[in-house]
Amino acid sequence: MSHRASVQVFASSGSWIESDALTQLDQVAALDGMRHVAGMPDLHPGKGAPIGAAMLSSTLYPFLVGSDIGCGIAVFPIRLKRPNPEKIAARFPDLDRPLTPDDDDWPDEIPGDHLDSLATVGRGNHFVELARVDTAYDNSPVGKGDLVLIVHSGSRGFGESILRAHTEVHGAGPAADPAAYLKAHDHAVRWGSLNRRLMARRVARALGAEPTDPIVDECHNLVELRDGLYLHRKGAARGDGRNVLVAGTRGTASYLVAAHAGPDANYSVAHGAGRKMSRSDALRRNRAKHTVDELRRTRVGSFVVCGDRQLLFEEAPAAYKRIEQVIGDLTAHELATPLAVTVPLVTFKTRGRS
Repeated sequence: MSHRASVQVFASSGSWIESDALTQLDQVAALDGMRHVAGMPDLHPGKGAPIGAAMLSSTLYPFLVGSDIGCGIAVFPIRLKRPNPEKIAARFPDLDRPLTPDDDDWPDEIPGDHLDSLATVGRGNHFVELARVDTAYDNSPVGKGDLVLIVHSGSRGFGESILRAHTEVHGAGPAADPAAYLKAHDHAVRWGSLNRRLMARRVARALGAEPTDPIVDECHNLVELRDGLYLHRKGAARGDGRNVLVAGTRGTASYLVAAHAGPDANYSVAHGAGRKMSRSDALRRNRAKHTVDELRRTRVGSFVVCGDRQLLFEEAPAAYKRIEQVIGDLTAHELATPLAVTVPLVTFKTRGRS
C-alpha cells in the first residue's frame, strides 16, 4: 500500500490559489518517500512541481528544486545623496553584460564554471531594484527613509546544467547519487549568492556609492538535509529564525519579515507575491490594457529599466497576487512578522531590446 504525504497550505479562504497548483501539490505528496508537503500563500503552478512549496522526503528529487538552483533575494543598504529615480535609471549598469577577468570586481574564487554569465541578472522574474524603506517596525535592521538594493537572481546557466544532466538520464526520478548531486547543488547555491553580491557591487559603484555587505541573503530554490531527510524548497525561503525579503512587484511594495516557521510549514515562508497569470495570459491581457510607456513608469512613480517589450507585459504588476494578502497569510499563520516595507524607485530587468 502506497503512503501519501501530509499536505498543508498556509493560505486564507480569501487567497486565490489555482487548482492546478493544488493538483501539483497532491502529485508531489504521492511521490515515493515523501513525508510532508507545505504550500505557501504565493503557491502557483510550475514546470512539473508547484512554485511556493517546501517538500520533505526521504528521497532526493532534483526536479523539486528546479533549474535555477540557488536563486534567492539579497538586500544591501546603500547611501545616495538626493536620489533622483529618473537619473538613477539612466546610470544603472548593464547587468546583461557579464564581468570579465579584466574587471576590478572579478572575484578571487568562483564556485563552479559558467563564467560567461557571472554578475548578470537573467530574465523572467529576476531583477535588481533600488528601493526606499517606507515603513519600519520594531526590530527592523533598516529605518524609514533608508535606501536598499534588492537583488533577485540565481545561478543562471550553472544550475540549469546540473538539472539537465540529471533529467537527461533520470527524468523526474530521484537522484541516483544524492551526494554527487548535493555537491554540485551546493556549488550552485554559493554561485547564486556570489552573483547577487557582484551585481550589488556593480550597481553601487555605478551610482557613486560604497558597496556594502547584505543584511539579508536568502535562497529559495534549494534542498537541505534536515534530521536525515531531504527538505526541498521551490520558490520558498528558509524560514527558521532568519530575516527574509518577500518580494512584491516592480510597481508595489516588498516586505522584510522575521521568519519563524515551524515543522508544519517545513520551516519555510513565501518568497514573493506569486503569479496569478501565466506568462501567455499576462502578455495577452496587459498588451490589451497598457502601453509600453505606461509599464515603464509604475503607479508608485518608480522607473522600470526593461528593453524587452514582451518581458514588460509578462512581468506587469497585474500578473501577480497582492503582496499584502501573502504577508497577511504569513502573519495569520504565525510564520513571519513584518519588519519593514520597501517601495521601488528603480527596477532593472534588462537593457535588451526586442
